[in-house]
Amino acid sequence: MIETISKIYRRGLVQWTGVVTRFAWVIVLVSVLLSVGAAVYLAENIRINTDTGDMLSPDLDYRRNGKELSKAFPQFSDNLVIVIDGQTPDAADDAARALTERFRAQPKKYGQVDDPAGSDFFRRNGFLYLDLDELYALSDRLAEAQPFLGVLWRDPSLVGFLKMLGLAVDEAAKEQGGQPIEIASVLGAMDDVARAQALGQWKDMSWQALMSGPPPEGEEVIANRRVLVIKPVLDYGTLAPAASAMDSVREAAKDLGLTPKNGVRVRLTGSAALAHEELQSVKEGMGLAGIVSLILVIGLLVIGLRSKRMVAATLVTLVMGLVWTAAFAILALGTLNLISVAFAVLFIGLSVDFGIHYGLRYREGLDAGRHHAEALSEAAANAGGALTLCAVSAAIAFYSFLPTDYLGLAELGLIAGTGMFIALFANVTVLPAVLTVLPPLLRQSRMEPHVDRLSTVQPFIRTHCRAISLAALAVGVAASLSLPWATFDFDPMNLRDPKTESVATIFDLMADKRSNPYSLTILSRNLDEAITVGEKLKGLDLVKGTATLADYVPADQPEKLEVISSMALFLGPAFASAGTAREPSAEDLSQALTKARIKLRALADRPGGSAESKAAGALLQTLSGMFEVLAGRGLDQHTILKEYEARLLRALPGRLKTLNMALGAGPVTLENLPAEIRGNQIAADGRAMLEVYAKENLHDRAALTRFVAAVRTIAPQAAGSSVGILEGGRTVVGAFWLAGAISLTLISLILIVVLKRLVNAALVLAPLALAAVLTVAVSTVFGLAFNFANIIVLPLLFGLGVAGGIHLVVREREKGEEGGAFDSSTPRAILFSALTTIGSFGSIALSSHPGTSSMGLLLTVAITLSLVCTLVVLPALMEVVHQATSENIDNA
Repeated sequence: MIETISKIYRRGLVQWTGVVTRFAWVIVLVSVLLSVGAAVYLAENIRINTDTGDMLSPDLDYRRNGKELSKAFPQFSDNLVIVIDGQTPDAADDAARALTERFRAQPKKYGQVDDPAGSDFFRRNGFLYLDLDELYALSDRLAEAQPFLGVLWRDPSLVGFLKMLGLAVDEAAKEQGGQPIEIASVLGAMDDVARAQALGQWKDMSWQALMSGPPPEGEEVIANRRVLVIKPVLDYGTLAPAASAMDSVREAAKDLGLTPKNGVRVRLTGSAALAHEELQSVKEGMGLAGIVSLILVIGLLVIGLRSKRMVAATLVTLVMGLVWTAAFAILALGTLNLISVAFAVLFIGLSVDFGIHYGLRYREGLDAGRHHAEALSEAAANAGGALTLCAVSAAIAFYSFLPTDYLGLAELGLIAGTGMFIALFANVTVLPAVLTVLPPLLRQSRMEPHVDRLSTVQPFIRTHCRAISLAALAVGVAASLSLPWATFDFDPMNLRDPKTESVATIFDLMADKRSNPYSLTILSRNLDEAITVGEKLKGLDLVKGTATLADYVPADQPEKLEVISSMALFLGPAFASAGTAREPSAEDLSQALTKARIKLRALADRPGGSAESKAAGALLQTLSGMFEVLAGRGLDQHTILKEYEARLLRALPGRLKTLNMALGAGPVTLENLPAEIRGNQIAADGRAMLEVYAKENLHDRAALTRFVAAVRTIAPQAAGSSVGILEGGRTVVGAFWLAGAISLTLISLILIVVLKRLVNAALVLAPLALAAVLTVAVSTVFGLAFNFANIIVLPLLFGLGVAGGIHLVVREREKGEEGGAFDSSTPRAILFSALTTIGSFGSIALSSHPGTSSMGLLLTVAITLSLVCTLVVLPALMEVVHQATSENIDNA
């Protein structure tokens, strides 16, 4: 029955080829019009979804929990996180204030602006969030500095500052006197500013560091950082919804002078920025891959087909089929995802396979003296069946992901699987039509005779078939020993391009111990329930701590408020009146500098070599050098002093205002917390957020598993990145096993039915099994971890790699003689088909996007190993089977 169906199908292909040949111009015209229409449709409708979370089924429990959390707190989605790093904490704070003011002035463009650290609430009550010991230490420093702060408050100029410095030096000179401020640190800061000014570099005095003291070791970068979060209006009518908002933020920063040259660096991250730059990375990578793939394919076609006419026809067929497949993808799914965009490169490699096999069969007919129409009919009759079987096998490999919860690969499977049938149709319709309508001169051009060197390998393989088969078995067994060490990278962040600003910035933020991206989030019915659940979770050994809205109410408030009240009493007089000093003249500045130099010289000349004395001497020397260098550039003393004044005092007013504001702190309760803080913790319907933090390093998968499992014993509905990473990884691995089982089972059944003999099916599959084991071994040896993107490799290997085996076994059966397949064009077609596929997949490896790059690299390895196994191991096995069959016949 199968043989009858096969004959009917082949006869139908021949008849169809005859129709195509007779109406070639009509076929070409219709194909061109269809391609143009599809291209126009694509230009107007193509979209790419960059949300990696959407690549898994929304029906999964953990995804439903995550969606519910996002619905309750929509402000945490589609946002931009603006990270401001200053050379000083003052610079970062002033930059954050300036940007916040700019954003809030244009709410229609920038939407909600969240600046917790810069809010009036935290500026007024910030002291309450310090530890008691820190607050007492700060109070002592400010009490001793009170007289000097008063001077600066009334006269925030260089004259006032040098006057304050002179008073401090006088106090330091007293034998029994304490040091009201750390003179050495102030003098050292002045020295650094003077050196930078002489060199033309940015450097301002940090008054926040002088008042609060140096940050803890290892937290210098964090102390100089501010973070803003905005929810801008995104333009979903374009391929890059966040592009306009991101450009606007960068322009605002530039307009405000917030640049590295001015001591500030502004970077963007957050979900909107990550999605935007992910899309750009994929587009650039796939664009490069497409160009490189096309160039490699053209080169290999020229070498393999040795006919300009056949190369031109194959390329036209390829382009039309690619456009049709892309149009089907958008029509069927609406959008592409970060994995399904790879369909284009896959299609290029696989469609050309069909064209090469069809073209070389057509060439065989011409070489045998057939006319054009006869050669096309023979190619359709002889290659059409094998091409159809290959298309079905490849489609099965792609479609095998459809029943899984891995929607990203399921969508790629739908597009690429359907693309196989589109490619088959194009190569049995468009290809012969184009070959027919090409100019007669080109069509009748003489093809160079060639000698297929692959046939020279056959005698060696036949002679050593048993040794090759045993060696293959030994290599396979050895490679299988590496299987337990194969790894899977469960973290989707590792699939993003670390060179993009958004990813580099998020990794930078992750280094901050105060922010943990792997925390768990629990949505409770109300705050009381969140607090209760949090207390239970704190009892778990694996939980470091929890956080709810209640944690925004500072502890030990009565004692802290008493300390702040005392600070207000002794600092109040310093801030009693606004500054009334006039703008100092050039003479005022000169006289103030002269007096300061005298006092500094006296301090520097004091015996004992104290830190203050050394710092004073160094500052005097640096100042002299600064004036000498800048005077040599044509600057007068007044200009130099005005710039020095700006560098020393630019950040002072903001710090004094913040200090004055912080003295008015009052009791903080749940009821008087600002609406923006409550809104980030309590949903509109009253549900409350609970954050849970782990003790262990959750980069370790075992630790991640333990943490999530422990929290779920109390809160099964826990969501967050930890759950997403764990459950996402499990879903993907499950999809891999399911797709692999479906692919292998269905392809095996089809091979058994079509090839009629179990041994023939085994011959086709055995080299693929060896290639699969070797692929895993290579990934283990070279540290190429499997991930969300490249896990498609092994199921595809059986669908794509089976083609070469099918062609070789079918051709051997057609020839009806030992080694006959190697005397035909089939090995050459297999070689160049595999090379074009390798070229296409290899080009994906050039992408800067780690996900698509890893997929291309591993696919290249897999197809290369499949090619070697098909052209070396498969012929050896075929020879072993042939010899065994012959011996059985002889014995009978």
